[in-house]
Amino acid sequence: MSDPGVTTLFLATFLGLLLSFILEGVWLPRSRDCWRRPWIALAVHGGIWLIACGPLLLILGRPWFAMAILCSFWLLLLLVNQAKTHALREPFVFQDFDYFLDAMRHPRLYLPFFGLWQTVGLTILVAGTALAGWWLEEPLANRFSWQGELTPILLVQGVGHLLVIPAMMKPLRATFDPWKDINRLGFLASLWCYGWAEWGKPNLITPFEGFPQPTASTVLPHLVAIQSESFFDPRPMFAGIRTDLLKNFDRCTATAAAHGPLTVPAWGANTVRSEFAFLSGIGQGQLGVHRFNPFRVLHNRQVITLATHLQRLGYRTLCVHPYSSRFYRRDRVYANLGFDQFIDINAFADGQKSGPFIGDLAVGEKVGQLLQQAEQPLFLFVITMENHGPLHLEKVGEKELAACFHQLPPAGCADLGVYLHHLGQADAMLAQVTTVMENLPRPAGLCWFGDHVPIMPHVYATLGYPTGESNYLLWRAGGGENRQRAEPSRVEELAANWLQVMGVPGSPSR
Repeated sequence: MSDPGVTTLFLATFLGLLLSFILEGVWLPRSRDCWRRPWIALAVHGGIWLIACGPLLLILGRPWFAMAILCSFWLLLLLVNQAKTHALREPFVFQDFDYFLDAMRHPRLYLPFFGLWQTVGLTILVAGTALAGWWLEEPLANRFSWQGELTPILLVQGVGHLLVIPAMMKPLRATFDPWKDINRLGFLASLWCYGWAEWGKPNLITPFEGFPQPTASTVLPHLVAIQSESFFDPRPMFAGIRTDLLKNFDRCTATAAAHGPLTVPAWGANTVRSEFAFLSGIGQGQLGVHRFNPFRVLHNRQVITLATHLQRLGYRTLCVHPYSSRFYRRDRVYANLGFDQFIDINAFADGQKSGPFIGDLAVGEKVGQLLQQAEQPLFLFVITMENHGPLHLEKVGEKELAACFHQLPPAGCADLGVYLHHLGQADAMLAQVTTVMENLPRPAGLCWFGDHVPIMPHVYATLGYPTGESNYLLWRAGGGENRQRAEPSRVEELAANWLQVMGVPGSPSR
C-alpha cells in the first residue's frame, strides 16, 4: 500500500462513490435521505458503482480521470431524468435506456426536450474533463502487473460484485410506481431493480384467445382503428379556443355508439403503452415492469391480440404508421401481434408532410385507398404522427391561429397554437375517413382515440393541468344509437367494446 498509485486509486474510487450520492441528492431531492434506504439498496448502489469503476481504471489508467468520466455519465442520467420528469411527469426508468439509441437515430424526438444549453453545457463539461484528465494526470505505470495496481483494481471489482450478491439472491421488491421506488430505494438501485425484474415473464393472456369462427352467412364489416397522435379535447382548458375546432369529432359523437373520456397509461409520450393496451386488452397491472415499454419483450414473442382474432375470422390485418417501422421495433413486433402487413413512411412522400411529419390528411387518403381497394374484410390500425412533438420547435401563422382561437391565450402558450393547428388537421382527417366509409359497399366501423395528451408543460403551468385522459368514439357508417352522454372507458377495454358494438362474432365480453 506504500505505492502512491494504489493510494490514489482507492482515494479516487471512494470520493467518486461519495460524489455519486451527493449528485443524486442535489439533482433528485426525493432520494436525498440515502441513510433511510434498505441496506441492500445501498449495497446495490455501491456495488454497481465499483463494478463500473474497475474497467475504467484498467483501460484509462488514470483514477481521477476515470472517476470524472463516471460522474459525468451519472450526472447525464440525472439530467435526463430531470428532463423526462419535466416533460412527461415520470422519472427515468431502466427500460428508457432503449431511447439512448433511438435519440441518435431520431434526435428531433428527444434532444429538444433535454434543452440546447444543457446539452452544450454537458458537452463542454465532458470534453473539458476528458482533455484535462488525459493531459494532466499520469497513467498508472503498473496497472497490468500483479505487483502493481492490477490487484487493487480487481479488489475493487470483487467488492462490487460481493455487494450486489445479496440483491441477486433476494431481489429488491418494487411497486413499479417509479417515484415510490426511487424515494424508497434510490435512483441507481431502482434502475437495477427494474432491470432485474425484466427477467420475469409477463402474463400476456388476452381476452381475444379462443373465440369461434363466424358462420358462412356472417357479413364482416370493415374495421378502422385510428390512434390519433396526442388527441384529446382541449377546449375545456381555455375558453378562447374556438368551439368549432373539432366540428367533425362533435358531429361523429352525436351519432356515435359510444364516446367519452379515455383512461390511457401514458402522458405526453410512450405511445406503445396505449397501443399495446388497445390491441391486447391487457391493463398495466398485468404487465409488471413491462408496463413501461411492452414492445421490449414482444420482438420474439407472439401474443393473441385484436388483430390475431380478426385475422382468424377472415380479415386482412394492416397497420399504417407514417414513420420508420424500426422505431419501437415495430418491424418485428407487429408480425407477432397478428398483422399481415406494416405500412410505414416508405409509402408516403416528403411532399405529404404537415410540419416535420407526414400529415394526417395524407394518412387519411391512404386509409381511403386501402378501404376502396379491399376485396375482403379489412382491419386497419392507424397510428398517426402529425401532432407529435416537440411542439415548441414549430410556429404557426396568424391565419392558422385565427382558425384555432377567438381569443389568444396568455404569454408562454405558443405551443398550444401549434397543437391546435394540427388537431384541426386530425379533425379534417376524421371527416375524410368517415366520408369514405359511408360510401363503401360493405358495412364499416371506426374506433378513434388519442394515445395520450401532448407535451406542453408551459401551457399546463399557465392554464392548468388536464386529467391525462384522452378522448374516444365508436362510430358506425350509417349512424347508430345516440347515447346523449359520454361514457368513460379504459383503453384496454376499448377494442372489446368496439367489437360488441359492431356485432363481430366471438367478441369478448368484459
